[in-house]
Amino acid sequence: MKEQLAKALNEIESDLMEISRYLYENPELGDQEYQSAKLLVNYLTQHHFEVETGIVNRPTAFRAVYDSGKPGATIGYMAEYDALPGVGHGCGHNLIATMGIGAGILLSKVLEQTGGKVIVFGTPAEETNGAKVPMAEAGLFAELDVAMMVHPAGESTVSGTSLAMDAIEFSYHGKTSHAAAAPEQGINALDSVIQLFNGINALRQHVTSDVRIHGIIKEGGVAANVVPDYAVAQFYVRAKKRSNLNQVVEKVKRIAASAADMTGAKLTTRNYELSYDDMVTNEALSAAYQKNLTAIGEENVFSAKSSLGSIDMGNVSHVAPAIHPYIGMNDSSLVAHTKAFADHTMTDQGEKTLVNGALSLAMTGYDVLVDSQLLEQIKAEFVANS
Repeated sequence: MKEQLAKALNEIESDLMEISRYLYENPELGDQEYQSAKLLVNYLTQHHFEVETGIVNRPTAFRAVYDSGKPGATIGYMAEYDALPGVGHGCGHNLIATMGIGAGILLSKVLEQTGGKVIVFGTPAEETNGAKVPMAEAGLFAELDVAMMVHPAGESTVSGTSLAMDAIEFSYHGKTSHAAAAPEQGINALDSVIQLFNGINALRQHVTSDVRIHGIIKEGGVAANVVPDYAVAQFYVRAKKRSNLNQVVEKVKRIAASAADMTGAKLTTRNYELSYDDMVTNEALSAAYQKNLTAIGEENVFSAKSSLGSIDMGNVSHVAPAIHPYIGMNDSSLVAHTKAFADHTMTDQGEKTLVNGALSLAMTGYDVLVDSQLLEQIKAEFVANS
C-alpha cells in the first residue's frame, strides 16, 4: 500500500512544486494570505476534499476533509503559508504548505481500502498570531487521532519541544509638561517603562534557566523637552512549561504595576499576540514518522535540538497526539528567517525535501490507520502526558 502512496506522489509532484514556487514568488504576511489560501483550497477541492473556509473568524484559514465513510482513525495535517516581512518564505512555509496538502491528498488515495478520515487544516499567521491557537480553543483538533506537520531546516531532526510563550504589552499613561520649566507638573510615562526594564532585569536572577524574557520600547515620547505622557513596552516571556510561564508572567505583571506606582502613571496591559503553549511530542508517533523518513532514504536524522523558540503547534499537542519534526535541506549552515533559506527551498534539494516530507507524513498516517497497536500506544502516551 505504501508503494501506492509513492505512485500517487509521482502523479502530483509537479503540481506541488508549482504551488511551492507560486508561494515563494508571491509571499503574503500572516492573515493576509488570500491568494495562497485560495490556491491551496482550489487544489484540495480538485482532489475531492470538502473545504470550509474562514474558520475561527480568520479569512485565510480553512478545514479540508476527505472522509472515506468507513470506520477508522482521523489523521490531521497542518499547512502553514504565511511569509516574513522583507524576507519572504524565510521559514520555508511554502514547503510546509505543500508538504501538508500533499500528505493529505496522498493519504486520501488509499482511504477506500483503510477506512478513516483525513483533514488538512490551513493555519495562517504562525509567525505572529497563530491560527492554531483559536482552532485548538474551538475544539477543531479534538476529533483528531493524530496531528502532524514537518518543518524544513538545514538538517533533519526528530520532533522535540518548544517554549510556551506570552506576548505582553505594557502601556503607561502619564501627563505632559515642560521638561525644563515645569517638570514637577508632569508624570513621566517613559520613566515607568525604564523601571519596568530594570525590574525585569533584576528578576532574571530568580527564574529557571529555561525562561527567556526579551522586549522593546515601542513608544517612548516625542520630544526631549516634553515629559512623555505615553510610553509602551512589548515583551515576549517564554518558559519550557506553561505552568512555569504563568508564574513568571505574574511576577512580570507585578513589576509592571510597581513601575506605574513609582511615577504615578496609569498602566494598561494586554496580550498583543496569541499565547503559545509548549510543544509535547508524542514519541510513539514520532518514532513511526522517523522510521518512514529513513525508509525513503533520509540517512541522517539527528536528535531533537533544545528549542528556545515558540510554535502554535504546541497548542495542538495539548489537545491531540502531535509531532513537529524538521526535515533537512542538506545544508547545515542554513539559518531560518533569511532570504538564503527561502531561496534554498527552490533548489533541487528543496524539491527533494518537499517530496520526502509529503511522502513520510502520508506513510505515517497510513501506519496509524492500519496498525491498531500503534494507535493504542499513541493514545496511551497522550493520556499519560495530559
